[in-house]
Amino acid sequence: MSPKENAAVHQLFDLLESRYAMRVLWALRDGHHQTFRLLQDSVGGITPNTLNTRLKELRQAGLVDHGGDGYGTTDAGKDLLKRLSDLHAFAGRWVQTLPPKAG
Repeated sequence: MSPKENAAVHQLFDLLESRYAMRVLWALRDGHHQTFRLLQDSVGGITPNTLNTRLKELRQAGLVDHGGDGYGTTDAGKDLLKRLSDLHAFAGRWVQTLPPKAG
């Protein structure tokens, strides 16, 4: 991987590591636009200020847009979510390999 490609990956990870960024994207994965309130409920536990900040960052990154019917993913956001969809299958298999929690 070239230094330029490596920097792009780090930049994307920095964005996605922001608190709730992945959850906001994941809540929009079905392709249906959501109002601010519905998106807040879908993400769960996120404050309005944090959601506003994440949406601003994701919009600036070209992953989310806002139209008359609410927030949705752009083509780039859909592409990213398609690539992350394997994460869902991996997580299901991975969690089964974990030892049971004591408690």
